[in-house]
Amino acid sequence: MVNLVSSQSLHRLQSCSDHLIGFRDHPTHSSRKVSVFCVSSSINGSLKLESCTAETKVTGLRSKKLPLNDQWRSGRVNGNHHEDFGMTDYKRLSNPTRYNFEGLFVDNNQESNNTILLSFCANGNFVKASNLMDVMARLGQIPDFSSCISVIRALVRMDRLEKAQTALKVFVFSGGSPDVITCNMLIGGLCKRGHLRLAMNIVEDMGFSGCSPDAITYNSIIRCMFDHHMFDRAIRFWKEQLRKGCPPYLITSTLLVELVCKNRGVSQAMEVLNDLTFEGFSPDTVTYTLLINIAGKEGKVNDVLKVLLDLLARGLDPDSFTYSTILHCLCRGRNWAEAYEVSAIMNQASKPPTPATYNILINGLCKCGRLDQAIDCFDKMALEMVHFLKDVGHSPDLITYNTIIDALAKNREIKKAMDLFNEMIVDGIRPDEVTYGSLERIGGCCYRGFGYDGLWSVQS
Repeated sequence: MVNLVSSQSLHRLQSCSDHLIGFRDHPTHSSRKVSVFCVSSSINGSLKLESCTAETKVTGLRSKKLPLNDQWRSGRVNGNHHEDFGMTDYKRLSNPTRYNFEGLFVDNNQESNNTILLSFCANGNFVKASNLMDVMARLGQIPDFSSCISVIRALVRMDRLEKAQTALKVFVFSGGSPDVITCNMLIGGLCKRGHLRLAMNIVEDMGFSGCSPDAITYNSIIRCMFDHHMFDRAIRFWKEQLRKGCPPYLITSTLLVELVCKNRGVSQAMEVLNDLTFEGFSPDTVTYTLLINIAGKEGKVNDVLKVLLDLLARGLDPDSFTYSTILHCLCRGRNWAEAYEVSAIMNQASKPPTPATYNILINGLCKCGRLDQAIDCFDKMALEMVHFLKDVGHSPDLITYNTIIDALAKNREIKKAMDLFNEMIVDGIRPDEVTYGSLERIGGCCYRGFGYDGLWSVQS
């Protein structure tokens, strides 16, 4: 049996004007018909959404049932009491008012409204859900916390930032504690829209709601400040956070230094970096490589070398990517003296460069017709290739040794060839005719079974 709306609800319908939410007007000459939806409780406690019409006249009120329009299940309610309210037809309504929406749910208790709130979220009706949260707040009811989080995140994704802020306030005032992901989503959305002050307010309130900002939070704020050319303010902001006890997030400090370098140059970026070290920041190789990359793209060789020297002065060991970035810059500007100096430094480093790093220098030298230097660099690369393979647990085979020894022999690198020959013997690789032929090409320096200059070999 279909339960119609109660007389109290119908009286409310009659008193609301033509703009009632959830009702379709069917005007006639002497009366007004409205299609309404009512929710009735069945014996088992589930909620059903039924369709009916109510006709209002000057002299009275009557109603009749129409065929079932839809059935809606959204959970259970306690007890067998009747809960009825109008469901909003948003597609057909152009101007809903707060009073009308609130009137649909004011007679519901907290559990019933939370059941509706959960259903709104499950069906993706997040704007309706946020409106219901507002109603519940005014009624002193506590909305379901998990639904609140879903509503806030959905509104941010929909770019409904104002409603998302309101939903966050309702959530917090109701006793909820937002998680950092939700706050970061809202802060990021506000920063993208340029609403820095509103984003800052949320950051300040996060600590009071039991949710501390993290590196992503601060990154969003700093990026927004730089987007609006607030360079000095961004620097002051991050220093203030560090002095307040904020962890010196490496990613945030590196971001700040990088943005300063892009907008103010390497010199000021290094000043900021040095200042941050007094606040607990410990730059790493990535920090310096970013600065080198920026200066290198701008062709500022002196700045590149300045950053490299500061990196070495702090006891940091550049990796192959850092060296590759430096050599790219130097070779592009044909700064060969500096390139050789860097090459000498990286040959003595605890982390030897990879063959790819040497290839950058060799390629640059060959393009400029410096073949002798390119061959010399290739020799160094060949030896480093052997050591690299050993370090990663892959000992070179006979073919590899023969190829490199032959290249050294052709370039008259006698000592290097013999050193590699001895390494080959120590590794248990027996030389063959090709090996000896390469060594004999450099003037009979090594005979089969006999060493040269104190070096030794094995009789084949």
